[in-house]
Amino acid sequence: MSRRALSAMLSTALLACALAAAGPAAAQSAPAAAAREQLRAIVEGQIAAGNIPGAVVLAGDASHIRYQLAAGRRAVLPASEAMRADTVFDLASVTKVIATTTAVLQLSERAAVALDAPVARYLPAFGAAGKQAITVRQLLAHTSGLPAGLPPRQRAHGGDAAREAVRQALALAPVAPPGERVIYSDVNFVVLGELVRRVAGQPLDAWCRDHVFAPLGMRDTGFLPGPAAMARTAPTAPRGGRMLRGQVHDPTAARLGGVAGNAGLFSTAADLARFAQMILNGGQAGGTRVLRPESIALLASPATPVAAGAWRGLGWALAAPLAANRDRLPPLGLLEQTGYTGTGVWIDMVGGRFAVILSSRLHPADKGNAAPLRQQVLALLASEAPPLAAQAIGSAVPGAAAALAHAMRLPPAAGPVRSGIDVLEAQAFAPLAGLRVGLVTNRSGFDGRGVRTADVLARAPGVTLAALFAPEHGLGSDVDAPLGDALDARTGVPVHSLYGEQRRFAPATLAGVDALVFDVQDAGVRFFTYITTLGYMLEAAAARGIPAFVLDRPDPLGADRFGGPLPDPGPASFTGYFPLPLLHGMTVGELARLFNSRLGIGADLRVIAMQGYTRGMRFADTGLGWVPLSPNLRDAAQLDLYPDVGLIEGANVSVGRGTPAPFTLVGAPWIAAPELAAYLNALDAGARFEPVSFVPTEGRYRGRLCQGVSIRPGPAPRPPSRLGLALAIALHALHEREFDLPAIRASLGSGEALRLIAAHAPLAEVEQAVAAQGAGFAAVRAPFLIY
Repeated sequence: MSRRALSAMLSTALLACALAAAGPAAAQSAPAAAAREQLRAIVEGQIAAGNIPGAVVLAGDASHIRYQLAAGRRAVLPASEAMRADTVFDLASVTKVIATTTAVLQLSERAAVALDAPVARYLPAFGAAGKQAITVRQLLAHTSGLPAGLPPRQRAHGGDAAREAVRQALALAPVAPPGERVIYSDVNFVVLGELVRRVAGQPLDAWCRDHVFAPLGMRDTGFLPGPAAMARTAPTAPRGGRMLRGQVHDPTAARLGGVAGNAGLFSTAADLARFAQMILNGGQAGGTRVLRPESIALLASPATPVAAGAWRGLGWALAAPLAANRDRLPPLGLLEQTGYTGTGVWIDMVGGRFAVILSSRLHPADKGNAAPLRQQVLALLASEAPPLAAQAIGSAVPGAAAALAHAMRLPPAAGPVRSGIDVLEAQAFAPLAGLRVGLVTNRSGFDGRGVRTADVLARAPGVTLAALFAPEHGLGSDVDAPLGDALDARTGVPVHSLYGEQRRFAPATLAGVDALVFDVQDAGVRFFTYITTLGYMLEAAAARGIPAFVLDRPDPLGADRFGGPLPDPGPASFTGYFPLPLLHGMTVGELARLFNSRLGIGADLRVIAMQGYTRGMRFADTGLGWVPLSPNLRDAAQLDLYPDVGLIEGANVSVGRGTPAPFTLVGAPWIAAPELAAYLNALDAGARFEPVSFVPTEGRYRGRLCQGVSIRPGPAPRPPSRLGLALAIALHALHEREFDLPAIRASLGSGEALRLIAAHAPLAEVEQAVAAQGAGFAAVRAPFLIY
């Protein structure tokens, strides 16, 4: 059967959606109809795309099941079978956390195993090849340094094959020093499975049956499923000309006879829900205790070095909780484990919720992809929760303080450019001597050592830091909502919001201030509001008769590039303080000089210029430390697309806010993704467009399945605004009735460009009109350039 035919068959398959209790402790609560429909649409879309034949999704909290959906096909070949809620799945690596990690912690609670003891204490043969110091904890956290898998299979069969596999695992040499970095390794858990057998005196499957599955009522969970469960088991991939059904897919676990610490467990969504609820209830279910609260805390506590490249607890990977802003939170608070076959379990220790997503993505052709299903279902669940502060994670997760501090630390500089604050420090703060200063700053204001400008000035000799002023997104650059006033915990200095009821400097906030200082990294784009705050600061300084200092920073997109739509004459706004083109190609110091002169502000402006900076530098060339400029401008790739994608954000589309990739996506529920991608690819917009579906956790389409395109810029520089204009043209051409073209008027600025797009003018004609309007800007900016 061809993949196209299979996809067509699956897309028309009956979706069986049934709400059912998962156990005595899981009373039903009907989900909102809209959310249930979105869940159905997500799963149906992945089936139609050929990524999975079917799936079971189950989600809830510590005592209730909120969603249960069984959809698509359990088996396609040799005969079609509808997916059922009680389908048994090969869990693959989910075995590591449900069975092996739990068993090791239970033995630890019984003092039969010490987590920080060398593994060789329990398995003497493991001490060979330089492994004497590797601990049980390091195996659980994947920091042992052991390789990912076993060497190729030897010529052995049955019990001999299993013994040979264990012997190989115990004899392997590390490929990295223990404790330094994460290497996700099946070998770690093969060894742990053998450790359980030796210490407990019974095989891993028997221990888990007696001490985990039976106490929790997990009747459909175990290794080596019997004939009764076979008919309900989802097949995986073909092997030797026949489908694997009830036989483990993982080759290492197969060598071990189907019982291994790394894979081999079979289970249902309802059984896994019981396990997740046990974790959320502090290790017990009903009156049965499976793990102590201290062991539960270890699962969520970071057990890997903060610089290891991945954060893990014991057994489980760590991720951000299921909150609306999870994609910009540190990876703490959520336990997660996925399996190669298409399975996964997520337990939110902060929000008290869980999700089980089970598919057999390898059936029937050893292909498929469960990642989009997981991402979209988790996004749907996250969209139901409010945003969360990082501090809430720190208070909910034991041992999170060091990891959070590492995640929030500011990077030191390591390059040729010295920013304004570095130059000021080199001048021993002489320009500010004897002054009480009010500092406009956020997380992007820090010196070459990675020290906040606020802290630098608070300790500067002869300088008094009297007030802090926070622009949009707050002092931490992490808030996507209006701000209130606060107190800076490090300096004890009051923080006045410039993005709340007041966006300008209230006179009362300037009492006792002798000078205003600006140290904020701009994005280089006309409608980014930090430069409006810069203008407001100049106005406030002029009105009070005090100097205004600007600690200069680069234009991250390059100060040699400018162009794009120029706003029509009219009143200034918060996203249009001065009639700049889309890309202005100026540093904040240069913009301050332009504003002050061309708007007749008349402030006593003093720019502390950078050293070592040239106009052609991109941010990566400067060697300055990068931090997210706002909650949704997190890296250079997103910043590169921000000006263009931002042009259309005012319309009724999602630009990927509330996803891992803001400004690299454009979508809406009404978009025809393949048609949009094809249209854009024909426009020579300077990027490649691929059809995509996603669920944003924030914004206009929060919690709704969007169809659209992902954007991959080409290697060659593209003219300013070409890509953004192409997006507007394509959306209007294909979806004239749905796309709200007039809503981009403010970001586009140019009424003529808007008129041409509405009239279906070609891209070249719109670009020509834009270029003509902005032709005079080069002469406007020239007198104010510093570099």
